[in-house]
Amino acid sequence: MAMAVHSKHPASAPPTPPVREKTGHLLLRGWCIFVLFMSLSGVAWVHAFGTPVAAAITIGAGVLSVVLWIILRPPVQWRRLPWFAVTYVVWATLSILWSAWPSTTAITLLLLYLTTIQALFIGTVLTWRELVRAVASALKWVMALSLLFELAVSVFVRGPLLPGFVLPAEGADHDPIEYWSRDNLFDWPERIQGVMGNANLLGPVALLAIVVFGIRIAARAPRPGLLYAWIALSAFLFVRASSATAILAAAAVVVVLATVLLMRRARRPGERTKYYIAYAAVGAGGLLSLWLLRDTIFAALGRSSDLTGREAIWQAVLGRTAEHPWVGWGFATPWAPWDPAFDRWVVDHGQTVLQAHNMWIDVSMQLGIIGVVLIATVYLAFVWRSWFFAVDRPRWDLRADRPYSPLTLLPTLVGAILLVQGLAESTPLLLWGWLFVVMLGAKIKQSPHVGVGPAEQSAAIELGEQSSAVDEPHLVGDRAGRDETPSKQAP
Repeated sequence: MAMAVHSKHPASAPPTPPVREKTGHLLLRGWCIFVLFMSLSGVAWVHAFGTPVAAAITIGAGVLSVVLWIILRPPVQWRRLPWFAVTYVVWATLSILWSAWPSTTAITLLLLYLTTIQALFIGTVLTWRELVRAVASALKWVMALSLLFELAVSVFVRGPLLPGFVLPAEGADHDPIEYWSRDNLFDWPERIQGVMGNANLLGPVALLAIVVFGIRIAARAPRPGLLYAWIALSAFLFVRASSATAILAAAAVVVVLATVLLMRRARRPGERTKYYIAYAAVGAGGLLSLWLLRDTIFAALGRSSDLTGREAIWQAVLGRTAEHPWVGWGFATPWAPWDPAFDRWVVDHGQTVLQAHNMWIDVSMQLGIIGVVLIATVYLAFVWRSWFFAVDRPRWDLRADRPYSPLTLLPTLVGAILLVQGLAESTPLLLWGWLFVVMLGAKIKQSPHVGVGPAEQSAAIELGEQSSAVDEPHLVGDRAGRDETPSKQAP
């Protein structure tokens, strides 16, 4: 009778240390975080360093991203670029031929090019998991610096602060709109403006931060307690910004999120129809109530029914639009205050207005009806793709039971924020608004499933993940989001 023999040579492979991210990829991700921080912090760079320095940093960052793109050569499916956005950029470029302000058109076109390039660059070199993680990191910087900035002003300056870290002259009569910070942190419930110097810019970014941190928690990211703390900080800044537009955007986010989660529960064909009908009824009812009860609603939010003077701005812009209805006057996003065409054209609280405070009216003045149609197709395509990216179960073969990834919620919730914000601001046409539309729209087209596609897998290999993870690629985003340490073994 044979007896078992203990071997000193185990059949399993010897233990190995966990796979680490390569230094190059860490630096690349850090650079993407910096670019995202630049766009999310908005005009903070202008307030802190002045327009020439901020412009130099922006141009330098764009050049560096182009150089990195050439060196890295990430896989790009050129036929699946966001061509509606590209068409809008082309039409804006052509407008320089008839522009009434060619110098402003040229300068703002450069900003549009740089923002578009940065958006495509980030969407190309990062996986879905890395992209959401990078956005969260950039938002942490914006939220933390906004609080620290307001705290420093209240503790050390103890009074309002003008851009450029300039103290108001004693006895000078400045309109509050001119201040970078109004020293309101400890003066509840007065509004605070954060590092951007504008409460209407701080509010939507704080709302975006709440959304992104919530998605990270749902994706089981490490240290959820810290993420809850970041949500609390973002909620505090959101409340203190007291932006009526951001509050309405938050309501839209709740409706969209609830509808997406209900859609995901559908099990039979046609079961989503009732949810679509309810969603349309809630949306139509909400818009009708907002219009009929606008006086009551805006009074409750501390605003006038004309959105604090915006109707007067819209009338002035629409008057200019009527003179060149089809092709507009020429691209100018934002308006250049030094250009004679805009200098003191529309004045609010003694300051030259730099936007129409409505993206649709702004585009109609700059690029005419054709431009409005083009930007509408950009947002329609983005909303359409992001919606089905969120509600459809990941599927590329016969298997139909793969779990949803929380990461897929980000684009459709960003779309809800920007569309509402676009009713009272022109931010969706520039800075983080335009960057996120192009970045997320391009990412959905290049990688319609989390973890699937050449761009996703090449970046995953750079992270140290095995390409065999393609067997269950939807878990690359979920599991990696849970432990943040790429596994050497395919899930």
